[in-house]
Amino acid sequence: MTIGLTACSLAIGLVVATAVAAGRFSRMRPIRWLATAYVSVMRGTPLLVQLFIVFFGGPQFGLELTPFMAGVLTMGLNIGAYMSEGIKGAIIAVDKGQGEASRSIGFGRLDTMRLFILPQAAPLIIRSLGVNTVILSKSTALVSTIGVVELTYSAQRFVTSTYKPFEVFAVAGAAYIAIVAVISLIVRGAEKLFDADRRVAA
Repeated sequence: MTIGLTACSLAIGLVVATAVAAGRFSRMRPIRWLATAYVSVMRGTPLLVQLFIVFFGGPQFGLELTPFMAGVLTMGLNIGAYMSEGIKGAIIAVDKGQGEASRSIGFGRLDTMRLFILPQAAPLIIRSLGVNTVILSKSTALVSTIGVVELTYSAQRFVTSTYKPFEVFAVAGAAYIAIVAVISLIVRGAEKLFDADRRVAA
């Protein structure tokens, strides 16, 4: 359940992050303002508060979600704000001269971003996504507060029947470490694969 929460939330987060990052670079001021406001709100309020608003407050507006769906949606929207900042920072880190040179030889704004800026920003983006995915996997513990039977919730149930909180939560902690280790391996593999492709292209 913890892995499923992480994977589904990550998928939503990637979509949100891409849209918000694009909005931050929009030429239209209202879009830039909305994207900035979204990031400020999502980063400025606790994830647990956001989770309660979606799950308990949603029905007042006709949004009735299962605990799993509420958890996935909330965490996806939340991590998307953080990921968008990583994407934005990676793009800004690319030398501005790259974009100017591309446009000077006739490439449009979108082609410049797709063919020149993003390939150079990709290593930083991958690293940022990896860090945020690790944070996301650990944040799934908060979803236990609305009744999702994930790793932390299961540990709590075992404690009530075994009366061995140290042993049970130590095992739960080891499970989280294993999940984070796998995520880190995947990220490092993606970075190496990208570097290899870039060397071949060069």
